[in-house]
Formats: sequence, C-alpha cells, structure tokens
Amino acid sequence: MGGFVQYGVITNDWLMLKGGIVGTKKRAITLRKSMMNHSSRKHLEAIDIKFIDTSSKFGHGRFQTADEKLKFMGPLASKPSMHK
Repeated sequence: MGGFVQYGVITNDWLMLKGGIVGTKKRAITLRKSMMNHSSRKHLEAIDIKFIDTSSKFGHGRFQTADEKLKFMGPLASKPSMHK
C-alpha cells in the first residue's frame, strides 16, 4: 500500500540514505567504506527504528496494508462479493 513517491512499491532489499543524492530519482549509486574515522557524537549514536510508514505519500494514501483499506472501505460496488 505505498512505496516510494515517483518509484513505486519496492519488493527487494533496499537502503535508506540520509541527505540528498545528485542526479535522477532512479540513479544507480556506489557505496564504499568511509575513508575517515567518524568520532562525533552524531555519528556514533545507535539507531533504533521503531516504525516505517508504508502508506502512500502520493495521492490520498492512508492505509498501511490492503486488509486495513478493505476493512475501512467495506465492500465496493466495483468488486462484487462472491457471497450473494
């Protein structure tokens, strides 16, 4: 129920980068080990991710899963139920 704006749903492993990357949206980038030793408090802070929002940021997306959307929207006229 979402994906990234202008990219779509990601089905493989991915990496989120902080900051900006010059170039087009789908530009291939090369990652390498840093040549300098980071010692500032900001770089040594442990990262603890609690939640990743998967709702769409493009349009009117507000649902995390398809089941959540179906529960909120109820039966739709465009998708008739099999239990008539």
